[in-house]
Amino acid sequence: MTGSDVGTSTGAPSERTRSGRSGDGLERFKLSPIPLGNPLKEEGRCIRTAAALVIGDEILNGKTLDKNSNYFAKYCFERGIELKRIEVIPDDEAAIVEASRRMVAKYDLVITTGGIGPTHDDITYSSLARAFNQPLAHHPETLRRLDEMNKHRAWVSEQTSQQREATKRMALFPESAEVLFCCPDIWVPVVRLEGKLCVFPGIPTLFTKMLDGLARYLPLPPASERPMRVQIFTERPESMIAPYLTSLHSRLKKQKAEIQVGSYPVLGKGVFVSLIGRDRGRVWLAQIASEVEREIGGRIVNEEEVKALKEGGVGEVRRRMEEGDRVAANATFGRNQDAGIRKRSDADEVEVESPASSHSPPFTPQYSRASSPASISACDSASEPAHYADVKVSAKGSKPKLGEVGWR
Repeated sequence: MTGSDVGTSTGAPSERTRSGRSGDGLERFKLSPIPLGNPLKEEGRCIRTAAALVIGDEILNGKTLDKNSNYFAKYCFERGIELKRIEVIPDDEAAIVEASRRMVAKYDLVITTGGIGPTHDDITYSSLARAFNQPLAHHPETLRRLDEMNKHRAWVSEQTSQQREATKRMALFPESAEVLFCCPDIWVPVVRLEGKLCVFPGIPTLFTKMLDGLARYLPLPPASERPMRVQIFTERPESMIAPYLTSLHSRLKKQKAEIQVGSYPVLGKGVFVSLIGRDRGRVWLAQIASEVEREIGGRIVNEEEVKALKEGGVGEVRRRMEEGDRVAANATFGRNQDAGIRKRSDADEVEVESPASSHSPPFTPQYSRASSPASISACDSASEPAHYADVKVSAKGSKPKLGEVGWR
């Protein structure tokens, strides 16, 4: 079993430390150093695909709501990893063995959540040891951190020998696994097997902090490959926009465009159309988003507006959008003139063209709505859009405001 023998923070424990718990923000422990070499066993290779294995009878019988897989889905999306599968299985050794072997063989990153506590039904570690032909062994550094975490708790001195053994089960790992301490306020490590499978607790507060902390130990895709998502909201019924979206999907597929089109209704409010693309298609994605706005009678909305719409704040979003229109109406393209971009406008069309020189700086097309450029951005991406030419955005006539007569 691999893992760093790292110490705790020094100094006498405070009252808050004595009554603290894992994930409370107090930095008690040092992080594991980043291991040498690529865990995928191939230098330069990065994680492209992922899967989640949620383990627990309590998930399947409805006692516990699984929040971890949703957080993991967002985590993967924001980092350019394609989450291919989420599977929920019971606390059953055969099921864990079969699913873990299958997923590790197929995906670059696999996570498990749940089943690593001290009770009889916490069998994740033992099942994974069997799956990958390893014996179980107590991890000394994990035991030390566990003792450090518990030493000021009154019940520790009252434990029987059986209860102490049950506590120590939480540090009983597959012998050859990597042990990564990725959070300074959590004694529980991420246990990694086969360079791919990472074992997490099922408690959402611990899971989210540990997953975020694990990022430094993962060969993630470069920022330039992270996706962008644009969302357009319309109050039209989904059946009214379905023919256009079907046509758009077919056209993009025929052109082999890396843009995904999705439609997601919100009962009694309208429909969100989602466009997802990669960085190299940033300007093209912007063009498609402008077209979708026009064709479905919708508006590009940012994440804050999406949340407001889903929570029932349609009126507030309408006000913001209309305010954005007024701001955009007073804006000019002056900041682009130095780049040689010219603007021609009339009552029917706005056209933005790139300069003739291929050495001119990159640009982002301007919009008639203030929300649009801010909404079209890569998740955490520091990359810049590439050179594109002849970007055209049409706006036939004056569009009614959101909610006005004729807007639908």
